[in-house]
Amino acid sequence: QVQPVESGGGLVQAGGSLRLSCAASGINFSSWTMGWYRQAPGKQRDLVASITIGGSTNYADSVKGRFTISRDNAKNTVYLQMNSLKPEDTAVYYCNKVPHSPWAAWGQGTVVTVSS
Repeated sequence: QVQPVESGGGLVQAGGSLRLSCAASGINFSSWTMGWYRQAPGKQRDLVASITIGGSTNYADSVKGRFTISRDNAKNTVYLQMNSLKPEDTAVYYCNKVPHSPWAAWGQGTVVTVSS
């Protein structure tokens, strides 16, 4: 089953930065609004940032001013630049279309751990 492949996660201290990437062959990201979701332990998966085909962006209040979503349609890739990271940003991060459709497979995600 074709699914996105997320990368770039890791362990970082509070205040640090990470850049996540999402790519997939066989999926044409350029046709959809794309987003980054995250799921913290014991919590539901939530959308934190989205970007339309034209490049308009939207962010959850919890990450506004710290995270930046971008896309490169030629490379079929979506990015999430995360700055000023906080321990509460610790989660598994996934990318997928927005809104999510039942037929759109989830990838494995990439783990972000922010230490205090």
